[in-house]
Amino acid sequence: MLENIKKILNEDQDPKAIEKIVSKLDNLLMKNEEIGYIAVQKKPAITILPDSIVVTNKRIILCKPKNLGLSIEFVDYDWDDIAGSFVKEGIFGSNFTFNTKTNLTHTIDYLPKNQARKLYTFAKEQIDLLKNSSNNSNNSYAEEIIEEVATEEVTHFAEIVPVVQEINTYEEPINQFVSTDKKLSELSQEELFDKLQNYKKLLDNGLILQGEYDTLKKEVLSYM
Repeated sequence: MLENIKKILNEDQDPKAIEKIVSKLDNLLMKNEEIGYIAVQKKPAITILPDSIVVTNKRIILCKPKNLGLSIEFVDYDWDDIAGSFVKEGIFGSNFTFNTKTNLTHTIDYLPKNQARKLYTFAKEQIDLLKNSSNNSNNSYAEEIIEEVATEEVTHFAEIVPVVQEINTYEEPINQFVSTDKKLSELSQEELFDKLQNYKKLLDNGLILQGEYDTLKKEVLSYM
């Protein structure tokens, strides 16, 4: 048995089936790609040529034996193409199903329950990692746009700031400086970026205080 697959054989998989799949995958794995888990189909009757599903740190790979087991057909999906996954447990085993962002659905049935649960856990971890990475990237991008706004770009304050009749007696809240035609939850990502830029322009030109800017900025970022 190959040393690098011993860690995978912890849920009563057939060692010969696992070793065969790993040997076939050896030339298909990308740089820095590692196998996280392999589940093998086990039907109530004797399964001569079971289907398998492999999850790595980069993708899901479906393995289907062909030509009486002499070859294997591989179908793979990157994790950023996966919309979600779930497990349905039955009397004779479990079904592991995943959906793609293009509305494709794939199911491997008759998986041992422990193997299906392990697949689901691994898949959820990978999907959550991608979501967190995407959210962090969006926040970083928003911060970069705000910092790149130059003070001299502010030209028509009449479009941003309403007319104040009594400047010496002004005590209205900062919200009066900002258009409230739409709620933040109704704005697109582009409109939210524009709103952040306007807040930065107001701060740079001394029209709002740093504390007020920080509060407005935090509120907008929560919707991005």
